Amino acid sequence: MLMLVALSAVIVPFLLLVLLRMSALKGMTISAIVVIILGMSVWGMDGKVIAASFLQGTHKTITILLILFGALVLLNTLKETGAVNRINLGFQSVSSDMRVQVIIVAFLFGALIEGAAGFGTPAMVTAPLMLALGFRPMAAVATALIADSVSVSFGAVGTPVIVGLSTLENANTELFHNTAIRITAIDLLSGIFIPFIIVTTMILFTSKQNKLKHILEIMPWTLLIGITYVASAFLYANLFGPEFVSILGSLTTIMVAVFTAKKNILIPKNIWKDAMAKDFKVSDEKVEMSLAAAWSPYVIVVLLLLLTRVVPSVKTFTTSVLNLSWKNILGFETIKSNWEILYSPGTILTLAALFAIVIQRKSFKSFAKASVISFNTIKITGITLVSTLAMVHVFTNSGLNTNDLVSMPAYIAGGMTTLFGPVWLFVAPFLGALGSFITGSATVSTLTFAPVQLNVANAVGMDAVSVLAAQVIGGAAGNMICVHNVVAVCAVVDMDGKEGSVIRKTLVPALLYCLLVGISAYIITMFIF
Repeated sequence: MLMLVALSAVIVPFLLLVLLRMSALKGMTISAIVVIILGMSVWGMDGKVIAASFLQGTHKTITILLILFGALVLLNTLKETGAVNRINLGFQSVSSDMRVQVIIVAFLFGALIEGAAGFGTPAMVTAPLMLALGFRPMAAVATALIADSVSVSFGAVGTPVIVGLSTLENANTELFHNTAIRITAIDLLSGIFIPFIIVTTMILFTSKQNKLKHILEIMPWTLLIGITYVASAFLYANLFGPEFVSILGSLTTIMVAVFTAKKNILIPKNIWKDAMAKDFKVSDEKVEMSLAAAWSPYVIVVLLLLLTRVVPSVKTFTTSVLNLSWKNILGFETIKSNWEILYSPGTILTLAALFAIVIQRKSFKSFAKASVISFNTIKITGITLVSTLAMVHVFTNSGLNTNDLVSMPAYIAGGMTTLFGPVWLFVAPFLGALGSFITGSATVSTLTFAPVQLNVANAVGMDAVSVLAAQVIGGAAGNMICVHNVVAVCAVVDMDGKEGSVIRKTLVPALLYCLLVGISAYIITMFIF
């Protein structure tokens, strides 16, 4: 009985959104009500804890809406200035094949954004960009979510590793470095397939004929990209630790991808465009803007993100000035929500849009018009996110109860330990993914489950570093399906109500990645480390 209650935060959303195909607005509102009722009646949570969790979720919703607004206002500004048309023409010069474009934009450019910002930002940026390049909305959203996976293990300058493992008793620089190396070693056998999975998923859901042919002919190039990314990530993890793996790995692979695409190395002769929206037409207007000027706002985004996260003095300034974080909500020390406005990716994306006006020499009216369009796009999303995050925080705060029960996440982990202990190395990534699915964060998943993973590893005599690495990668895989990421990305491409359909398309890739991680972790641990 208690296990079913603990799993309600998983079962109810899955039932309503995926099986019954409800919109996230309706499905997550019902899910939140069910979890709150069970939390109070069965878990013994006090009404004050529930209220604090609701306020925590509301506050975090505002922080996410700022990121959504920033991503949208940047894209809409670039549409107004004509930069998107210039970017589109630039892609045509590299490759007009949408299989190539999705890898460069969603997987590689997304990994670069992930390495600098994290926290769900990449898919919010790449999905609308792909939409502007002509991709169908569903193809743009699903591939953006699947692509934001391998790089999530290191997130914003190593956060999922450094912060995620920080609560362990033996947490230190050596543990972080060793775990980073093990993550990239495991991905040498699992992460290489993510570009192929991205393209395969897109083709399966958009092509009407010759699907297998379209998949197999691009397979060699996708594997080349996958191998380049994971091999360079392994090198950078060994050299520098977890902080810059995603950034350096993506930059290295972007150069390889652009070079091979331009030279038609391993690129099919036929150009595949089945993911093109039916009513999309490449603008035939003459664009005077240079490609460098068109891309400059995105370059500014990456530079500002790195500046605010790597330079200590700048980081201190941006995290202290205009800090609207809420600590000790209703008197509970563990219930809090951070919001450093200047540090937020949303603020940086908005600033990049303003820079675009200056660099591209356009009127401020372009930014004003883009702001109105962006605000109208996201205004309904806030209600959905409040319900989603209220449910998440009731789940994570459930350890504050009068029945002397552990929290729901800890209870789930304990039950899985009893059931799967002897084969835990295969199960570890699935627990990590479960944590991300519910909480919406790979870092929070690892913060929640890393102590459990370590205890299980020690109890059953498994290599602790491999188990922790599998947890971190599993948390990254769960990023493909976590509800609030799906809600946010659907919002920026005007697909509200389609969240269940998106999860149905990303669920199999997420589970497949976890399975590959489990197999890879076993092989790596048994035969190498």
